[in-house]
Formats: sequence, structure tokens, C-alpha cells
Amino acid sequence: MDLTRDALAVAPDLLGMRFRLGPVTVRITEVEAYHGAEDPAAHAHRGWRPHTRHLFERPGTLYCYRSYGIHICANVVCGPVGSGSAVLLRAGQVVDGLDVARARRPGVPDVRLARGPGCLGQALALTLDDSGRRIGERDLELLPRDEPAGPIATGPRVGVSVAARRPWRFWLAGEPSVSAYRPSPRARTRPVVGTGEDGVRIEAGPDRV
Repeated sequence: MDLTRDALAVAPDLLGMRFRLGPVTVRITEVEAYHGAEDPAAHAHRGWRPHTRHLFERPGTLYCYRSYGIHICANVVCGPVGSGSAVLLRAGQVVDGLDVARARRPGVPDVRLARGPGCLGQALALTLDDSGRRIGERDLELLPRDEPAGPIATGPRVGVSVAARRPWRFWLAGEPSVSAYRPSPRARTRPVVGTGEDGVRIEAGPDRV
């Protein structure tokens, strides 16, 4: 797969592919695109920082971060080197290593083992030390689909407080492992008039997310 392309091109193409880390493999069912420094919701928006340095490395690099002080989330870096673009792996279906994933998330139904980026991180046993690793090395692989991806849906990204209306979340329609949509409580809801962050004119009324 060509990861040198734009994040918006890479994101839907990742759906249905299999992501393997050690003994567990997930079929990717939901992703979000982040368009580098020009995307105000992206970690790269403020430029290079020590904790975001892996975002600016070669396509195929893994960028991991801690969410809410608890969960480890994984992004696949794409686009030109230094652009800071990446695709967040939001959800997946465990297709190999099911017993291992169950042990890592005891009592959780199989369909929810990797439902949401933090849950996916737990099922794969991701750590911050995985950030900076490259897909294709040792036990980290991105494997081709073993069946057609199926219909793809798109909509607003989850939980972002800026650029909230951009439909840059992609998922496999009807797939039960896809996470629920939750807008950020910090996203703007007051009436506005003008041009939105995505270039679309916003008329007076609630700002949709």
C-alpha cells in the first residue's frame, strides 16, 4: 500500500486491511484522517515537538500517544516526510489471537475488544515505546485484505473540539465493531455566521459537528 499519499486518500484504503502487532491481528473497520500542520485538530498543528516527533517521520511510521492519561492510541504516518499527516486507527475486529485479546480485555464481548482507539490499543497491547516503529519490522505488519472491504461510510471525527464538521472519519458500513459517534462537549455550538474552518459557509444557527 502506498502510504506516501495524502491522509484523506490513505484513510479509506486502510479499511478492511489487517494490522498485526505480535500475536494479535485486527481487521481495520474505522479510521480518522488528520491532515498535518494545516489541520487544527491534528497533533501536528503546532509543528514539531519532542512528543510528536514521530508524526514527522517517514510514511509507515507508527505514532502512538496517551489519551486521557490512560489509553494508548495508534496512528499510521502517511504523506510526504515532515508533513505530520497520519491516520488514526479507531476500531477493528480481532481476527487472529482472539484468546490473547480476550485475556487483555477480560469480560468484554468479542465485538467490542477493539471498538474504539483506546480499546484497540489495549487489545494489541500497544505502549508508547511502539511509537516510532516502522510497519514491516519484526512483529508489526499491515497485511492486505482477505476479502473486499465493503461499503464505506464517512462522517465527522469523534471528540475533536475544532474542525469538528470535517467528514474525515471513515468506517465500514454496518460493521458492529465500529465505535459510536460522540461529539466533543467542547465543540462550538453557538450560532455563527461566516466561513467555517473547512471553508464551508456557516449560516446563523447551531454549528453542526
